[in-house]
Amino acid sequence: MPNMSLTKVKMAEQEPNVRNANFLEVAQGYTAEQAKEEAERCLNCKNPACVQGCPVSVPIPDFIAKIREDDLAGAYKILSNANALPAVSGRVCPQETQCESKCIRGIKGEPVAIGRLERFVADWARENGISNVDTAAKTGKKVAVIGSGPAGLTCAGELARKGHDVTVFEALHVAGGVLSYGIPEFRLPKEIVNKEVENLQKMGVKIETNMVIGKTLTVDELFEEEGFEAVFIGSGAGLPMFARIPGESLVGVFSANEYLTRINLMKAFKGDENCETPLMHSKNVAVIGGGNVAMDAARCAKRMGAENVYIVYRRGEAELPARKEEVHHAMEEGIIFKFLTAPVEIIGYNNPDDRRDPKNGTVLKMHCIEMQLGEPDASGRRRPVPVEGSDFEMEVDTVIPALGTSPNPLIRSTTPGLDVNQKGCIVTAENGGTSREGVFAGGDASTGAATVILAMGAGKKAAASIDEYLRNK
Repeated sequence: MPNMSLTKVKMAEQEPNVRNANFLEVAQGYTAEQAKEEAERCLNCKNPACVQGCPVSVPIPDFIAKIREDDLAGAYKILSNANALPAVSGRVCPQETQCESKCIRGIKGEPVAIGRLERFVADWARENGISNVDTAAKTGKKVAVIGSGPAGLTCAGELARKGHDVTVFEALHVAGGVLSYGIPEFRLPKEIVNKEVENLQKMGVKIETNMVIGKTLTVDELFEEEGFEAVFIGSGAGLPMFARIPGESLVGVFSANEYLTRINLMKAFKGDENCETPLMHSKNVAVIGGGNVAMDAARCAKRMGAENVYIVYRRGEAELPARKEEVHHAMEEGIIFKFLTAPVEIIGYNNPDDRRDPKNGTVLKMHCIEMQLGEPDASGRRRPVPVEGSDFEMEVDTVIPALGTSPNPLIRSTTPGLDVNQKGCIVTAENGGTSREGVFAGGDASTGAATVILAMGAGKKAAASIDEYLRNK
């Protein structure tokens, strides 16, 4: 008999007032008993809508059925055949708006905890030394993948599984892209990312770091000098956007990209000799924005020792674009939300004696104005309108704009004939093809900043197109 409980099996978490002072993972995962209990909530629908909601088309009822049968190796085989990075997506995919939103159990209760079960199976496989590195016979075809983020790694894994020789070119000194530099350790431990990359390497994928395509090599040189027969561009959207207000060049103002990179990739959170870059000890931090990156930056600032961390967002709580889970966790951890508030100017003190505190960096003020919601804008959300005479100032020593990112122009500016749109994103066909023969693209490089799982879906789709292109070439 299926488990007809209306609620998901609860997953253990660190207590808020404990976890907001450390970088250990917040969610603790399921035990085998909990995973089986939750798996028994799945009705094994004949026409599973959950699969339709999955960007990488995981056969969800099939792998969950294996959990019920205590065949965890079989569950991992099914899961990893469809998903190159299951331990990653099980943690950071917004299942609540994708597969779980389609689950029939969600009509009269909570949907099956598909993401938690995915994470459990992937973690079990890693902890038991099991990996799925089966590949087809070698085709002798060479493919270059630019970028080792979720789109690039997924594309590389799919192509390697089909027997092609794949080399991934990464601009930074470690692989993982946004998985390594952008998502905090407490949401996605880097050990998990490293293990997923190792599994791809076991399949024959080569990873070359410190390779800035467009500088070290161009796309044309990959074809003409390096002998690649197809190229996938999955370079992401790493160029930060700012609020375009006075004072953003002051010391103490960091883009969310820089702030998170210093903490995640360069180990600033360690604060010892193992730290590759320092970060000043802030007392009052303001993060501008309301997306997942804003939540990550704010929660990191709290863990770095800030007394007061503010999310400054010009709309209301209902309009926050961040995942509800991330907002909930941030509120639990003591992040202060300043809704219907917009920054106008960042101000540094004029007195040199007051400007620099050896412990707290540069002292700033942020001039803000209260907002009210008017008519909907092009996005469908109500447009924020300033409230006259509502100006006020916030005392802060660190300001972090987290207002989105766009693709770096380096690749498009060094690749003749590559069509881009007005936002600088590479124009792609439904199959991931571009205006250049043999060049495919996907993920944030072609859509602008989006979710990890959508980038993975684009990488998987492009891999199928590249495989077809190479076999018909």
